[in-house]
Amino acid sequence: GELVERAEAAAEGIETEFLWEVCPEAEFGFEELAREYFGRAALPVEAAAILLRLHAAPIYFHRKGKGRFRKAPPEILKAALAGLEKKRQQAQAIERMANELKAGTLPAEFAPILKPLLYKPERNRLETKALELACEESGLSAVHLLARCGAIASSHDYHLDRFLFELFPQGTGFGDYAPPQLPAELPLAAVQAFSIDDAATTEIDDAFSVTPADGGGWRIGIHIAAPGLGIRPESALGEIARARLSTVYMPGRKITMLPEEVVERFTLSAGRDCPAISLYLEVGSDYAVRGSSSRVERVPVAANLRHHDIEPVFNEQTLAEGGPEFDYRRELTLLWEFATVLEAGRGKPSANPQNVEYGFHVDWAEPEGRIDIVPRRRGSPLDKLVAELMIVANATWGKLLAEAQVAAIYRVQGNGKVRMTTAALSHEGLGVDCYAWSSSPLRRYVDPLKQ
Repeated sequence: GELVERAEAAAEGIETEFLWEVCPEAEFGFEELAREYFGRAALPVEAAAILLRLHAAPIYFHRKGKGRFRKAPPEILKAALAGLEKKRQQAQAIERMANELKAGTLPAEFAPILKPLLYKPERNRLETKALELACEESGLSAVHLLARCGAIASSHDYHLDRFLFELFPQGTGFGDYAPPQLPAELPLAAVQAFSIDDAATTEIDDAFSVTPADGGGWRIGIHIAAPGLGIRPESALGEIARARLSTVYMPGRKITMLPEEVVERFTLSAGRDCPAISLYLEVGSDYAVRGSSSRVERVPVAANLRHHDIEPVFNEQTLAEGGPEFDYRRELTLLWEFATVLEAGRGKPSANPQNVEYGFHVDWAEPEGRIDIVPRRRGSPLDKLVAELMIVANATWGKLLAEAQVAAIYRVQGNGKVRMTTAALSHEGLGVDCYAWSSSPLRRYVDPLKQ
């Protein structure tokens, strides 16, 4: 014990660099180097001091056996020393950034990599190590520590940015694509169609028309926007839609499946003749369906009706009491009565009237956003009208695809489980033989794929 204690004290006075310079190029034993260093036979304490210094500098002296070493080649030593210096500087940088974080200041290195650092940190990065060190020493989580440094504006931004980072790593932009080209000279439908949507809806996929038929009854048109006419699956736009699969909806915002100018090209806006795929139902005065036909055409859209305008004057009470007059009252009443017959024919309600849904609206004009939560009961006359007409369109077109042996994607339900499949099986919940999503082509990829 005394030997080791005295040898350690003596080793402190031996310079490693000098020892490396004076040692031989060939392999040597520590006693040989001690004799050379002291110029005489070394005392036990001196020899032990040399041995301790050799052991303590492995980058200068490579071990070759018990008590034997070899001098590190100059180029290897230079590289090793450079590595040590780099590690020293990195350790200083980690300590500096950790101290800045603990003091409530965001290090300059953090700004360009803030999102990866928050949502998918790389453990080998100095910034990650600094953040972990600061969290350990401050007792705060990474999110709270960075928020205190002003890096996170709000909890909303933190969660939204995480969603975008994970699901849209390349950003929400669309990149380059060729504009869609429509077939020339689509026939013009002899109808005046109207849509029914929420106030915020810009992707207007569906519209309806009612035309009196000769000899009684009506010709009811269900008109669906037709981006499939101009967007081929193998095109750049087709690839974009397939990668996104659907429009993303969130309170106050949305990320569309298709670029805004493409949506504008195909949405069923009032005052335009819009390309559409139409299902016409020949309906008798008893509301029985006598026949149906499908067409690709241009549909004149006369109006875009909005729920908040129509529901106060078109609901269970106004229907029972006669209600006030307003534009499209006659058409809406007729379609509602037809929808009631369709629902009874399926033997299944299109919606549970006891269920209450909620609309979430956010006014971002205020700094933190003002949220309005508006209850909306399912199964209202407007809801039933739209739901039943969409069900009949999706079921009819699904059956056509199956009969024509055209591959398609169907939504089926059996034993309470809903799934997607390429087989035209029944949807027990809706009470139809087959059901193929076709009615939302501007916001759901499988719909234009069928087109």
